[in-house]
Amino acid sequence: KSDRKTQETGNVYIEYESRGKPSGIRTTQAQYWVYKISEHQAIVIATDELKRKLNALVKAGKARMGVKGGDNNTSLGILVKVKELI
Repeated sequence: KSDRKTQETGNVYIEYESRGKPSGIRTTQAQYWVYKISEHQAIVIATDELKRKLNALVKAGKARMGVKGGDNNTSLGILVKVKELI
């Protein structure tokens, strides 16, 4: 996954719903989640660990859930600072 604004904002957007249906992090069967930060940098994290971290960060108020995004803002996701994931 990648987001061209990550370098500007320091945030990553992790989708969990699209057009009213589960998607992204909710439906992946991948063991690892790779998030491209720039041409030469990426975060690689076990999917189960990412889910655990996201839940904890949302509960702690360090990540926002329910953020609209994706094509035509038809998706919902979690917005979190890169530094919170590493």
